[in-house]
Amino acid sequence: MNLSIVIPLLNEEDSLEELFSRIDNVCYSNRLSYEIWFVDDGSTDLSWSIIENMKVQHPQIHAIKFSRNYGKSQALHAAFERANGDVVITMDADLQDFPEEIPELYKMVIEDNYDIVSGWKKKRFDNVMTKNVPSKLFNAAARKVSGVYLHDFNCGLKAYKKQVVKSIDVYGDMHRYIPVLAANAGFRRITEKEVQHQARPYGTSKFGTERFIRGFLDLVTLWFVSRFGGRPMHFFGAVGTVMFIVGFLSALGLGVSKLIDVARGIYGHLITNNPWFFIALTMMIMGTLLFIAGFLGEMIIRTNREHKNYNIDEII
Repeated sequence: MNLSIVIPLLNEEDSLEELFSRIDNVCYSNRLSYEIWFVDDGSTDLSWSIIENMKVQHPQIHAIKFSRNYGKSQALHAAFERANGDVVITMDADLQDFPEEIPELYKMVIEDNYDIVSGWKKKRFDNVMTKNVPSKLFNAAARKVSGVYLHDFNCGLKAYKKQVVKSIDVYGDMHRYIPVLAANAGFRRITEKEVQHQARPYGTSKFGTERFIRGFLDLVTLWFVSRFGGRPMHFFGAVGTVMFIVGFLSALGLGVSKLIDVARGIYGHLITNNPWFFIALTMMIMGTLLFIAGFLGEMIIRTNREHKNYNIDEII
């Protein structure tokens, strides 16, 4: 199979039939064998019924229904596990992405041997203050921190080699950082393609400005995990050891100073009256706790078992 097209959705009843029709026409005219994986992320409208009706006429349609809204990352994870195509393409269900981009994305992965081709919505038709400006700031920070130089991390239209989606674990809100996760896993042939974008023809956006706050927090998490996720003792243990040693040497210095005063016959100077005593004690305690945190992190990694944090109601 040439293509697996993964489409997460939430309350997109108005756009599904048109979206499928355009995908089918594009793939048929370019002689691409394909399957579609719709993932209904807790829709409360008629989206699932429409997908069921389309499935009767079109066997290339597959769908997963979540019991409630879990988020885009979980939707992608569920579909990636089941995708069979040599190239996996993700896109949104709101018709802001153009299915007509699919053949070129497929060609760049297969013929140009890219691991990931990420869409770049250079000209956006979103609200300037709530979407465009925050997006530019977010993307600039993501490029700086991650070292993956893409203009548009948030673009839902991306193409992946099958090996990429089978090798990475998309969790939390990490869907926007899949290229970074892939790069950390050794897939370095990452590029981008300028793609068309249009205003949403139906419904309203399911993402507010709060997604950028979550995005920045996820970026910090990704930075830490990519560097110390497999070896937490290297971070917590090192910092904890340094703090403990500094605290211990400070306390030792205070103790030696007290002994010298006693040897000189000077009494009445209590160590506890010196603020350095409490600083040293605090540093020793914090150092010990950080070292324990690193040790527990190592133990958790060695005993961790993969688990899914979503519940599937139905698969067709």
